[in-house]
Amino acid sequence: METRAENPPNGRAAGDGSKKLGRKMEKVGRTAEQVWDRTRDSFSDIGDGMDIKGRVERHPFGTVAAALGIGYVLGGGLFTPLTGRIVRLGVRIGMRLAVLPLLKQEMAEIVSSMEEEDDDQGRHEGKGRQATAKTNENKGR
Repeated sequence: METRAENPPNGRAAGDGSKKLGRKMEKVGRTAEQVWDRTRDSFSDIGDGMDIKGRVERHPFGTVAAALGIGYVLGGGLFTPLTGRIVRLGVRIGMRLAVLPLLKQEMAEIVSSMEEEDDDQGRHEGKGRQATAKTNENKGR
């Protein structure tokens, strides 16, 4: 009987498979390195265009907050119950901040119109009193 070394599987020569695999691995390695270089260059260009280093120096806390937000979204936190609660809270606060000035303005208009009505009533009452007093004076003469 023949041994395994003499009879390779599928009729291939024993050395061919390892050489082809080695060449393919080298090709994949070179391609991955090229992709990495292009990606690094692209991110470098984007970073230069957006002046990320300058933004970090000018607004360090804002940059950290943005990084946390981006990490939260990329980490899958967008469609969670916590996010729903945060959005509801934000909407409530936003509505209060938007509606409060409008209510304040409306209340001020109502109060001023009520004051004007009181002034108008006071004038009419004053004229009525004056007319009554004049009538009484004329009767007394």
